Formats: sequence, C-alpha cells, structure tokens
Amino acid sequence: MITNEGRVKAAFDSGVFVLKLCGDVRLTLCATLDSQAQQLAETPGLRTLIIDLREATNVDSTALGFLAKVAMAVQDKIDYKPTIVVDNPDVLRMLEVMGFAQFFTMVEAPITEVCELCDLPEIPADLEATRQRILEAHRILMRMNEHNREEFQPLVEMLEAQEAAHHH
Repeated sequence: MITNEGRVKAAFDSGVFVLKLCGDVRLTLCATLDSQAQQLAETPGLRTLIIDLREATNVDSTALGFLAKVAMAVQDKIDYKPTIVVDNPDVLRMLEVMGFAQFFTMVEAPITEVCELCDLPEIPADLEATRQRILEAHRILMRMNEHNREEFQPLVEMLEAQEAAHHH
C-alpha cells in the first residue's frame, strides 16, 4: 500500500509566496507550517500569498489551524486576502464550514503557475511542542466562528486539562 504522506512545498518569486500542501496533511507537519507562518510574517517584499491545496487529499484540523495562523501572520503585510487554490470538493466544503472564506479568497484554478516549488524539510517536534501546537491551532479555529467554537471546545478543554495535569 502506498502511504500518501503529507508534504509541504514552497516558493517565493517576485512578491508571490506559494505554500503547497500535498497528500495527507496532519499535525506532524504543524511545526513546519508554524515556522513558515513566522518566516512569512518577516518576509520583506511579500505582496501575495497563495496556498495550493490541489494535491492535498486530507488536511486535519490542526493543520487548518496553522493555515489560519499563516493567513493572520501576513494579513497586515499584503493588499488582498491570501488565496487558497482548492479543487477537491470535500476539502473546499470543510474550509467553508470552518469559516476560511472570511480570511481567504477561494479559487479552483491557479492564477498563475509559479516557479519550481521546493520541498520544505519537515521540522521535528517533541510531544510537548506538538501538544502545544494542537492546542494553539484549535484555539485559532475556535476564534474564527461559532461552529468551530462548538466543534473544538471539548478538545481544547481536554488538552488544557492535560496541560494542567502535566505541569503539577
């Protein structure tokens, strides 16, 4: 069986930054997405952000939280909302339900095919860092809309309880 492991690719060309998610994008890639959000927030000359999900077969909620974080990191730096390119109806429906249309422009076809994308190295994260990121991602999603707040409240409360227990 072929595992459709998630990968993150990126390219930056004349003010346009493209982040492409491929395969099954799960919380294992959150450290990579988090570091990308931080880098983007500091990228000089950034004018446009495009997130390409055409090759993503699945994006879990933790990864979605970090996509929202990426968008929030650049919203003051770019003139237009970041663009999400998505042609999978299931992924599109999930993004709409999660309230992504409020922060992103959704398109089904790429505006332009950019230069060669490079694979971003997966940044390893220990269990504690991963748990922190899962918590952060879902707090971000909960702030986006009421549906997400109801959906993720139990998970966030459970993680916060674990965190509290972990620190005693």
